[in-house]
Amino acid sequence: MVLNMDTRRSSDELREMLREAEERKVLWEKHFRSESMNIRKNAEALRNYTALRGVIKTLRWALNLSNTNGEKITHPLD
Repeated sequence: MVLNMDTRRSSDELREMLREAEERKVLWEKHFRSESMNIRKNAEALRNYTALRGVIKTLRWALNLSNTNGEKITHPLD
């Protein structure tokens, strides 16, 4: 059995992931701001929103795109 160890993604795949992550971030932010949740649900919404911000930053960095302010992302962990 031969395993294909090439796990690289195309830029089109990364752009699609970026689009989906941005959409999900908007939905979680709306959910968080709806103020119709208990503390546990509110914490979940905020946690997911924050995680998606990191995902978006990393995908933009991998695609060599700027952030929403037009600034170059030098390192995704900064």
